[in-house]
Amino acid sequence: MKNINSDQYKKNILCIWNEVAQRYHKRFAQHDAGPFKSSLKLVQLAKIKRGDKVLDLACGTGAVTKKIITKVGPKGIVIGIDVSFNAIKIARKSNSQSNLDFVVADAEKSIFQKKFDAITCQYGLFFFPNALYTLTNLKKSLKKNGTIAISVHGEKDTVPFFSIIMNAVLKYIPDFIPPGTPSFDRFGNKKSLTKVVNDAKFKKIKVNEFNFKYSPGTFSDFWNNYLRYIAKPAREKLNTLSNFEKREVRNLAKQNSLKYSKNGKLVFPWKVLILTAKN
Repeated sequence: MKNINSDQYKKNILCIWNEVAQRYHKRFAQHDAGPFKSSLKLVQLAKIKRGDKVLDLACGTGAVTKKIITKVGPKGIVIGIDVSFNAIKIARKSNSQSNLDFVVADAEKSIFQKKFDAITCQYGLFFFPNALYTLTNLKKSLKKNGTIAISVHGEKDTVPFFSIIMNAVLKYIPDFIPPGTPSFDRFGNKKSLTKVVNDAKFKKIKVNEFNFKYSPGTFSDFWNNYLRYIAKPAREKLNTLSNFEKREVRNLAKQNSLKYSKNGKLVFPWKVLILTAKN
């Protein structure tokens, strides 16, 4: 990514994830709902077998990792890595098998002595400032003909859960997202996702598209949970708005959400791309 200090960005994202890990786990990761219906799809498409050794990259609180361990059986080995020690702490509490380990590590810098049969990465690739470098480094830890499986969110308009409030906020706080910050949808279409994996010299690339649905409840539930769950830096920026501006942001977001309202509740589409490739 251009116009971004990679080290500073990593420090910022680490602080954010250490703060929100518990809330993220409670609201999303521990449930097989909405975008996390993709967890099982990702593991299935990776074609993980009993006895495999698997690395779960950017494992967070272990949503994918816990599904992988059921696939590899007692003779397999699974390692989950993430830069957030709070996320890893939660993952360890939820998963205690002897052949499963969680490690605090930076994927850009980690090289494992033994190679893996498969590497998975759910909703993590877009966070890496230099995704190509990360993928190239991961390739060194994957066996010949091993599989990498990556899931990402779709483009902006295909994931209104993110865009509805964000578009309203950006109208009043143009720098709400620091310039150069990698966006959630930077690999949100087949072309961009395929290109970065192809540039890392993987082969037999295939991208599957899925459309899930997610209901955050009523608009009030959606709005209040957004304010409750966002990280401190974003909350501080929102608090620079006047009460009038805050009401205007809320009203604009509500207006944008109306087409997704059914019987008083919001039902959002949520596009997910899952790529598989071979080393």
